[in-house]
Amino acid sequence: MATVAAPGVSALQRERAFFFYMALAVVATVFAGFGFNFAMGISTFHSPWWVHLHALSMTTWVALFTMQTWLVYRGNVTAHRTLGPLTAAWSAWIVILGFAVTATDVQTHRVPPFFHPNFFLAMDWLNMVAFAGLVIAAVRLRNRSDWHKRLMTGAMLNLLVVAWGRLTMPFIFADWGIGLEIGILGAYFVAGMVFDKRTRGSVHPAWLWGWGALVAWIGATFALAWTAPVLSLTRALGG
Repeated sequence: MATVAAPGVSALQRERAFFFYMALAVVATVFAGFGFNFAMGISTFHSPWWVHLHALSMTTWVALFTMQTWLVYRGNVTAHRTLGPLTAAWSAWIVILGFAVTATDVQTHRVPPFFHPNFFLAMDWLNMVAFAGLVIAAVRLRNRSDWHKRLMTGAMLNLLVVAWGRLTMPFIFADWGIGLEIGILGAYFVAGMVFDKRTRGSVHPAWLWGWGALVAWIGATFALAWTAPVLSLTRALGG
């Protein structure tokens, strides 16, 4: 009996370890992106209160995401489930805050110089929509751990556009730079697909949904940013 059970436990632990290491890769990317901006003097602590609130809220989200993967990695699934409602509620909070902060940035002319205000508005709001959709799906499928963990990771990777943007955008100075994120962040999704192929024998469709959401909202940004409604809204906000 012990001989039969061991491979299953080992495979489960390898999968849990993979998602924890993915979370650590996310943390490293966030530190690299925002740390680079501080080192270059692009970002400073001399910012309005809403910028600090957004930074604190997003930092808390990344910490919660990492903590959740660590709890599962350590085998403490009960604590992971206990923390689940807070994580879900916090994801809703950062979506609401994301919409508000983006609008306020446009209104106060705090849009990064390498983005047109209308593009910036469409980009950030659509990113929030994609993130929210993936989190909602993950919460609804929380009893199917194979879907849940991959959809939550996909949601986090969609948010990672912000960190990679801080590493790449200053050198591109164009809205089109956001298109690079499809390929850059695709590497994270490909890593998940390769892991699945090697350990499960096939790629789980949740990875395709996560990457597909990324492609969809970035494509929609280019399609909608210059339409009359978005331009009118941007002007109304003062952009």
